Amino acid sequence: MIRAGIYGATGYTGLELVKILQRHPAADIAFVASRSQAGKTLRDLFPAAPALPLVAGPDAPLDSVDVVFLCLPHAAAAETALVALAAGKCVVDLSADFRLRDAASYAHWYNHTHPAPELLAEAVYGLTEVCRAELPGARLVANPGCYPTSVLLALRPLLCSAVPLAGPIIADSASGVSGAGRTPALTSHFVEVADNFSAYKIGRAHRHLPEMEQAIGDWRAGAPPLLFSPHLLPVPRGILSTIYVTLAADANEADLRALYAAAYDGEPFVEVLPPGETASLAHVTTTNRCAIGLTLVGRTLILTSAIDNLIKGAAGQAVQNMNAMYGLDETTGF
Repeated sequence: MIRAGIYGATGYTGLELVKILQRHPAADIAFVASRSQAGKTLRDLFPAAPALPLVAGPDAPLDSVDVVFLCLPHAAAAETALVALAAGKCVVDLSADFRLRDAASYAHWYNHTHPAPELLAEAVYGLTEVCRAELPGARLVANPGCYPTSVLLALRPLLCSAVPLAGPIIADSASGVSGAGRTPALTSHFVEVADNFSAYKIGRAHRHLPEMEQAIGDWRAGAPPLLFSPHLLPVPRGILSTIYVTLAADANEADLRALYAAAYDGEPFVEVLPPGETASLAHVTTTNRCAIGLTLVGRTLILTSAIDNLIKGAAGQAVQNMNAMYGLDETTGF
């Protein structure tokens, strides 16, 4: 039995982790920790949650776990990871602290000197479908961001192919409000969000951009630049990314579909949709799935990619990574 601890258990992602791990036949929750809510139970905050006692992070019994999940803000996550790793525990970090391999890039995008730059080269970037061979025995896994998961799973088969590309890759992504977290803010206030739809942090402003650029550069030398525009969608959860890729030569949609089928046939959580069907939130909400649609218009390939931001974009992918780390079927618990 895998014994797991969750830091930052009172956020939306932490709650999803609790739900998945509670039904996981090979895992037990040893503790749930919260900086601000210690002394309460999880049920005090979420009426449908189990009455697990919340402990302060420094008081969490690390000796009782095999793996910890970090649902903490950047910087705080890395500091906790150092403590857990020093105690001989495995770490799945759901923050951004170990996603970027370059400490200077991290400092630029997160306005903070990295607390543990010596660990950046060790961390496995946990896009499970891509990195599963690196996960068994890994000590530290950097769970990808939600937007990058939706965009990168859609792009990878194309970028790893010999299909010539031209012009920028354009990714328009829309996320449900839970992507902003549980801390109240004016921009995620119901009255501001309901009956509205808005772009934010466009251009080179969103912190998920360097994460996506890093992976794209790994998969194809000289890849076209990425133009990323996130949007706030007036729904609780889910991400829909619409991605436009210009091909440098004529192509056949059937050949492109064969490319995606070869990449994802047999993947338990990625579905390439049939011709004429585009991805939607309804394909994926409350699941660990990613649905991908392909439409070729002239030399422009339009990809639609949908995930649940809290599950495949966070907690579900984290458990999928844990399963691979410990040699379990990746679908265990789902």
